[in-house]
Amino acid sequence: MSTLTFAKWIADAPGWVLGLSEGLQRFLFQLFQCFIYGDRWKMYLNGLKITFIVTLGALALGVVIGLILAVIRTSYDSYTVTKPPIVLRILNPLVQIYLTVIRGTPMMVQLLIMGFVIMMPKTQAGGIACGIITLGINSGAYVAEIIRSGLQSIPKGQTEAGRSLGFNFFQTMWYIVIPQAIKNILPALGNEMITLLKDTSLVSVIALRDVTKQAQNIVSVTYNAFVPYITLALIYLALVLILTKLLRILEKRLKKSDH
Repeated sequence: MSTLTFAKWIADAPGWVLGLSEGLQRFLFQLFQCFIYGDRWKMYLNGLKITFIVTLGALALGVVIGLILAVIRTSYDSYTVTKPPIVLRILNPLVQIYLTVIRGTPMMVQLLIMGFVIMMPKTQAGGIACGIITLGINSGAYVAEIIRSGLQSIPKGQTEAGRSLGFNFFQTMWYIVIPQAIKNILPALGNEMITLLKDTSLVSVIALRDVTKQAQNIVSVTYNAFVPYITLALIYLALVLILTKLLRILEKRLKKSDH
């Protein structure tokens, strides 16, 4: 990009700008290139929309998958004297294979397989769906172990009390065990949410134009890596801080409900 546009822009700036050192003016030029010129700040906003959609979709899918898998494993482990039903004896090994494979392979490899071998999306919507499914499947494996540890932390007397009230197994889990387990697993589940948010930066490998991909696009046009990548780091840091604050507020409210 020609410096003439920047020269015109800075000429209209306040007088103190003209008195800045050459290094600061060069930094302002980089900011101008990466944000002002061509409304490139909108690229970051458009990328954030994709990041939020993928994060929320993957989080919802991961929690659903994790809850189902955790209930299956917890149900199987609850049979210590008698043999579990045939359904659990079939599902439990499949769940363990799923957990081993997903946790034993890198997220990047999973995205490459899903994006270029299985789904092969050709549109932006298809890429978003691919990112949500891949990250959701990956997150589900970790959420399953988090939820399972929470379910196991609840005394068996709670389950027995629910059954004595006439609840079946699923009603007991849904109304009695799971609400109590959520309070125990919230910190670990919050860490998984933060990790998932940061992992969305990997969806750029399947050409999904999230905020990371948009920063890379700006670098390829301006040949300036400093400002876009530092900005990218600050964006993720701000999102993590906001999410951490919200989780702390939620934890405090849950603790108050115990009293």
